Amino acid sequence: MAYVTNRKRRRDGFLREILKNKMLYLMTVPGIAFFLIFNYVPMYGLLIAFKSYNIQDGILGSPWIGWKNFEFYFKSIYAAQTTFNTLFLNGLFIGIGLVVQVTIAILLNEIGSAAAKKWFQSALFFPYFLSWIIVSAFVYNLLSDNGTLNSLLEIMNLPTVAWFNETDKWRLILVLAYLWKSTGFYVVVYLAAIVGIDSELYEAAKIDGTNRFQNILYVTLPGILPTIVIMLLLSIGRIFYGDFQMIYSLVGDNGMLLPVTDVIDTYVFRAMRVSGEFGMATAVGLYQAVLGFVLVSASNLLVKKYDKDMALY
Repeated sequence: MAYVTNRKRRRDGFLREILKNKMLYLMTVPGIAFFLIFNYVPMYGLLIAFKSYNIQDGILGSPWIGWKNFEFYFKSIYAAQTTFNTLFLNGLFIGIGLVVQVTIAILLNEIGSAAAKKWFQSALFFPYFLSWIIVSAFVYNLLSDNGTLNSLLEIMNLPTVAWFNETDKWRLILVLAYLWKSTGFYVVVYLAAIVGIDSELYEAAKIDGTNRFQNILYVTLPGILPTIVIMLLLSIGRIFYGDFQMIYSLVGDNGMLLPVTDVIDTYVFRAMRVSGEFGMATAVGLYQAVLGFVLVSASNLLVKKYDKDMALY
């Protein structure tokens, strides 16, 4: 009897909450509908990962084959290489990117002139709006045999370099391209976090006799740490996903560079283009999603043990 009473009380409380804030809940309907239609309904297609999919029979009509689609990828000679490249490159993007982005955000915040600060923000943010196809054109014009960089080397009487054959240099090139294009966006995020720090903290630190560097170390960095942690957790969630647009636009099908630049996404794309293996592509996508979820959950758990307020959930 008590269970029924408590259940009725919870239901009545829920209905009262809905009626009280009905306009606010109504505003969430488009967002909820978007995620249901484009994020949850397509999950039905994950069945393809366990089937020998063909278009004529459809998803339900195609025969079940168990884990064979996963074996197709994991037993290939490229599985270890593409997984390592994906993790290593994303690790470089996250680690180096975080240091560069936070540093630039702090330096911009220290600029006294408002006009200069706005100019630098705009200049940094502009590349974010360029597509990777346009960026690839810049990179090609810079690094091709007759490109800008080789022309400068010739002027200085130095030997030219066949950049698109230099496997040992392309991880650095990808990192530099990533930083040039994405840094502006993250700088804006961290600048917004810095602006949100209570100015009284800086005043109190000034009274204690701190200099600019100490203000950054003891006030600014702790103040934006929650934002840094959240951005880091979100990045870790996609660490098993290679940036297909960036890598395929810059590298394409250059066989010389595949050992150091081929990631899971570009490998799957080539495999689908050659063999049309929808099942294998879906299986690899599921593998990436599950491992990404596990990494985010584990990282979030570690953060929660340190400070609950910094955790995602």
